[in-house]
Amino acid sequence: MKLAISGTYSSGKTLTSYALSHLTGIPRTRARTMRELLPFAVPGKTLEECTAAELVQLIVRRHVERCVHESHLTTGFISDGSSLQEWIYGSVRVIVGINPNDSVHLGELESVERSGEILFFEEVMAQLGVAIKQHVADTYEAFVHLPNELTLARDGHRPVNERFRSMADEAIAREIDALGIQRHVVGGSLPERLTTIVELFELPRLMSVDGAISRAEDEYRAVDMTIESDRAWATHSQEPAAVSPGGQA
Repeated sequence: MKLAISGTYSSGKTLTSYALSHLTGIPRTRARTMRELLPFAVPGKTLEECTAAELVQLIVRRHVERCVHESHLTTGFISDGSSLQEWIYGSVRVIVGINPNDSVHLGELESVERSGEILFFEEVMAQLGVAIKQHVADTYEAFVHLPNELTLARDGHRPVNERFRSMADEAIAREIDALGIQRHVVGGSLPERLTTIVELFELPRLMSVDGAISRAEDEYRAVDMTIESDRAWATHSQEPAAVSPGGQA
């Protein structure tokens, strides 16, 4: 089973994928997050400060990492997100702007001024989408889509803009369906999500749900949540060592 856990910011993908991997024994794979990539990809900047060109770099980096990690797990994996979401995060910026927080005043049907930068960015994202959607269609057997049930985390790592979040969530679901990949919306508490996913795909259980969640919470607490510009290795412009599939960056 090659299963992707999809959803937008703060939907619970990471904790769900950690716990599901422990529960079933299926390896977990991922790409390093923007906060992990930023200090050496775009030193000294937060995501909101990135230019269109820098965002393209970050999207490509994450896509390449996913492809490499997934290629080593030929018998199956659980993916924390997919390249589809990175591409959509970029594509939605054609409407809401490179920094979505600058357009919170716009109405639901309004978009930012279509400057030269935005128009070129739109063309680039369209072409990236061709390659990324082909990869997604060839790679994943199914998606579990987590709805926006949780409060958007105010941790400085993600756009604090509910409009952007909702637009991205709708676009992810729409693109999965357009590719003809089965998509199951699974909500509720984490124990409820895990139980539903295991039953949907008839996955093995190697431990209790509570035990899997406990292990997942330990791993999640170890994730570096430091603001990008405050990282020690950003100051020294050093890239952290590469990770093995499913490992921590």
